[in-house]
Amino acid sequence: MGPKDPTVQPSATTPRPGTERSSVHHLRLRPHAKVLVVGGGINGVGTFRDLALQGVDVALVERGDYCQGASGASSHMIHGGIRYLENGEFRLVRESVVERNRLLKIAPHYVKPLQTTIPIFSTFSGILSAPLRFLTHKQQGKPKERGAFLIKLGLSLYDSFSRDGGTVPRHQFRGRDRALAELPDLRPDVKYAATYFDASVHNPERLTLDVLQDGEKAGRSNSAAAAGQASTARASNYVSLQSLDNRPNPGTGKGGTVRLRDELTGEEFEFTADVIVNTTGAWVDLTNEAMGTASSFMGGTKGSHIVLDHPELLAACRGREIFFEHTDGRIVLIYPMGDRVLVGTTDVDADMSRDAVCTDEEIDYFFDLVGHVFPNIAVNRDQIVYTFSGVRPLPRHDATQPGFVSRDYRIETRRPAPGDGGAVVLSLVGGKWTTFRALAEHLTNDVLAETGQVRKVSTAQLPIGGGAGFPADEAGIQQWIKAHMGAGRDADRTAGLLTRYGTRAEAVIEYLDAGEDRPLRSTRELSVRELEFMAANEQVGHLVDVLIRRTSLAFRGLVTGELLNEVAEILAVPLHWDAAARSAEIRHAQEVLERLHRVETHSLVA
Repeated sequence: MGPKDPTVQPSATTPRPGTERSSVHHLRLRPHAKVLVVGGGINGVGTFRDLALQGVDVALVERGDYCQGASGASSHMIHGGIRYLENGEFRLVRESVVERNRLLKIAPHYVKPLQTTIPIFSTFSGILSAPLRFLTHKQQGKPKERGAFLIKLGLSLYDSFSRDGGTVPRHQFRGRDRALAELPDLRPDVKYAATYFDASVHNPERLTLDVLQDGEKAGRSNSAAAAGQASTARASNYVSLQSLDNRPNPGTGKGGTVRLRDELTGEEFEFTADVIVNTTGAWVDLTNEAMGTASSFMGGTKGSHIVLDHPELLAACRGREIFFEHTDGRIVLIYPMGDRVLVGTTDVDADMSRDAVCTDEEIDYFFDLVGHVFPNIAVNRDQIVYTFSGVRPLPRHDATQPGFVSRDYRIETRRPAPGDGGAVVLSLVGGKWTTFRALAEHLTNDVLAETGQVRKVSTAQLPIGGGAGFPADEAGIQQWIKAHMGAGRDADRTAGLLTRYGTRAEAVIEYLDAGEDRPLRSTRELSVRELEFMAANEQVGHLVDVLIRRTSLAFRGLVTGELLNEVAEILAVPLHWDAAARSAEIRHAQEVLERLHRVETHSLVA
């Protein structure tokens, strides 16, 4: 549930009669599952995968596109959360570090080590105020920056959490001369630089798709083992939950009946489930309200980011994330991603009645924080190629200041009264990207307890999607690229496929080679048959899905009017768009990009 948003509302791209999406068709063909997961962010999708691997009959619905909400608006970091130490969240930090190390191993195609440097401008500052922040979870008076003593203490404790199965080096401290030698564009009054390693995820949307497809694959394997029965794991985007009543499944006498709506056609249908898992993030309370049981669990905060095309700032970072405390006490970052620079993030209470967008005030804040550490590097609005905002799914925090709200999670369970019908509802409150696998394991274990089933498979060491067999080093990557080049597909194009899909690129390449293919006129990063592969295998509902979540073209500021028209023309055939629907999709993509991401394309609709 949530405020109206052009990315999730029905549009003029309604499929023609007789062209029902296969994902919706499979839900309507067998309108029951033991478990229904509502919400297709990383936590919902992770839970779907884990349940499917246990052989549970599970379905998932997402009212927008997968990874469209907070999961797609993250800082692209997989991290232990060093700043959570001063909140006393030691369990969360330990779990986060362990999960960071796991993801580096099981999702190496998307999760990479990230060298991070903290510039420090004092030695003992903050020693007196830190205990008060720890005890009260509030800023006491004017913010005092954390000095070298506190940061050294925190990083030493942080390193201690990595001792078991650690995959990254321990932190290092540099004095002023060494710090300026390594990062010469830093403020000249820097006293120290502390460098440690976390991890990054440059393609969170595609990692979410990989997790989803692992779940679907497990469901097909389960059904094959059960003598050809229908898949036990089905998922569809652009399907919303409208309501829930207590009518049980006629066949089992258990569970409840939900009313689902296909957001691309407006058609509604009923679906029954014994257990409903509410993973709709900041919209958990609104989803519960739609199911007839109001709750007040959530109190999300908005975080915004900007993406800059700024070669000078990119060079100043020297390949590192610059992670530091701004003058207001907020921990912020400057983060090189390919040939772009990500700057973030804010942390303000969210107005759930309005769409989350990056404001002019937030942009000014970002420019100010860049100047705080790189005073001689000018930044202006012309260098912004993309902006994005999301609402963190944080617990209700009343008087607690946003920066001190716990990033941990909990699971709220509502069971029907004895003798009454209805579904058990589990609501996820909180959760962060780094811990999605562990969180999904926790949710799955709770569901298994409700359904009387037992865990069969652990996901702790199980590779995710295209991370299986991914080359271990640069030499292996180059060898893979050389082995998979083909007619009309050079090393750059092959490398792009490996980056986008991991080793799942082998299936994409097989599809490309099975027919006549050609690169797009508007970009060399896509081809006709790759777009057709996405349409057939990745549940593309809107043109904008390809630009923002199936590729990084929008994120890098590479969407043009020519690209919009060409991609829409190619997708029109597999997605059954007539001329009017194709034009509507182009206008829809322009509106989303301009209103939510400050991207102007000036397209002439074909």
